Amino acid sequence: MRPCDPAEGRPTALLLLLLSLPLLVVGCGGQNVETPVLRFSAIPDEDVTGCVQKFQPVAAYLAERLGVPVEYRHSESYPASVETFKRGEILLAWFGGLTGAQARHLVPGAHAIAQGAEDPTFFSYFIANRDTGLEPSEDFPAAAKGLTFAFGSESSTSGRLMPEHFVRENTGRGPSEFFGRVVFSGNHDKTVEWVESGQAEIGAVSYKVYDARIAAGKSDPEVVRVIWKTPRYADYNFTVHPDVERIFGAGFTKRLQQALLEMQDENLLRAFRRRGFVPATDADFAATRSVAQALGFLD
Repeated sequence: MRPCDPAEGRPTALLLLLLSLPLLVVGCGGQNVETPVLRFSAIPDEDVTGCVQKFQPVAAYLAERLGVPVEYRHSESYPASVETFKRGEILLAWFGGLTGAQARHLVPGAHAIAQGAEDPTFFSYFIANRDTGLEPSEDFPAAAKGLTFAFGSESSTSGRLMPEHFVRENTGRGPSEFFGRVVFSGNHDKTVEWVESGQAEIGAVSYKVYDARIAAGKSDPEVVRVIWKTPRYADYNFTVHPDVERIFGAGFTKRLQQALLEMQDENLLRAFRRRGFVPATDADFAATRSVAQALGFLD
């Protein structure tokens, strides 16, 4: 079969549709038996097209390593990724610290099995538009009082949970009490764009996303400045659903963990903005869970 011409479009769309359908095999007596598929997802830190493009090769890698069909399923929002995991529609998820804690809280037997090499010591940036006059400092930006502040997703660890924790810790007030107005952009990229354009005066964002945007020339660090770096905390993780042991056999979780830890292809790792993966346990995120519990995110 010749490769599809991008200009033709229809064959490519048909192929993607066929690939997304459940795999069927013919069992005894001519009955169709559905082949189990390992479906995984990730909290959406960019648009649908970007997520699909970067995670489909990861699905192919896992399928080859594990010998089972693997499919990436896009989640429209952070809460949606947790909900589909709760329902067992996805069995592996690349969660943030908060969404991972929420998923494990809702699904007994779910466990964190891997995290990025950078994730045990993750941090957020507080960024500000240069017109605010706020300058970089090692101290919490108390002069930001009364300004319009942008979080990312309401369920983001680095774009909401931990920044809110540090606001409360440093001011003794909640964000809506300390800042003049609080808004939610939906994701890290939008937060940077809003602060850069002046739609928000200050915001909290993952350092990974901000640094990547600056390196790619998507944002001007002279216009949207880093004014404070938060203390470090544990963040992203792969969490696996307990049903994988029943569906794919005993020991599958261990095999899956090993496949993630041995992922070395730079193109695959670039999808996660990580240099590699290391083992993780639920205990690694105890502090993040504690903050989430205290702020009412696990109710």
